[in-house]
Amino acid sequence: MRNLLLLAMAMTALIFSGCSSKEVVAGYTGPKEVSTYFNAPEATTQEVKDALTAQGFEILGTTKVTKQKMEVIVFTHPHLKALANKPGRGFLAGSMRALVNTVDKNVRITNPRYFTRAFLQSEYKLDDEKPLLEALNKAFPTLTPSEDKWEFDALANYQFMISRPYYQDTIKIKEGGHADLQAKLEKKAKKNLVFKLELAEGRTLYGVNLGKRTMKFPNKIGTKNAGLLPWMVLIEDETIQVDGKDVVIAQATAMRADYYIAISYPLLDLMGFATIMTVPGAVIKDLERYLK
Repeated sequence: MRNLLLLAMAMTALIFSGCSSKEVVAGYTGPKEVSTYFNAPEATTQEVKDALTAQGFEILGTTKVTKQKMEVIVFTHPHLKALANKPGRGFLAGSMRALVNTVDKNVRITNPRYFTRAFLQSEYKLDDEKPLLEALNKAFPTLTPSEDKWEFDALANYQFMISRPYYQDTIKIKEGGHADLQAKLEKKAKKNLVFKLELAEGRTLYGVNLGKRTMKFPNKIGTKNAGLLPWMVLIEDETIQVDGKDVVIAQATAMRADYYIAISYPLLDLMGFATIMTVPGAVIKDLERYLK
């Protein structure tokens, strides 16, 4: 019965997976399909950090992922932080990752063109990613594109399949005072807190490890892209109307797993996703524990 169910889901995947409407960027002359990652030659964690900081990148934190305990380096850049310092766009500031892949003997680095286009959506402007690409190519002169890729014009409206979330369909974890949410998250996460980035007053981005069981999912769908961990939580102030008056309230949000995993693993089909079908719910539960 289980095999029949998976077969039916796989057939559905052929029809529905990777749904995206297109949004053309005027003047874009780059490749039609954009790689999700770049591969760089084998290096140690410290060598990767040194190469990044030499080109103006800022190291936010590191964590170990997969059963092989490979290290992920989360890094950012002043230009990237400026792009991300807008309502709902803060996740972009923590999107750049380098996975020191001790299995494949290389370093897997997120492509800023791919994630900038995906996370900024209609707010993306031509060549927003250019300073980041230039700095990356100086840090790692022999970068090669990954086999994972997606059509550039379809990234802004990416959806894994019909009824699955878009970028903007975030998890609303908790609302309250900004400082209260920060204090609660930092206290509950403790050693699982990988980084904290203050983008602006009232806009703070965190990177957290999930529960031990949840963190194992890359071993089921491919450790090459395990750099999507740690998960990000954005605490951001917003102004709402209460009895005709403006009231500032903070909202803690995170990307939905069935968006973030899918866009980080664009070659993953529904059969593959079926092997981690409990992960989206587990991510929500793990994050809620940090903000109870």
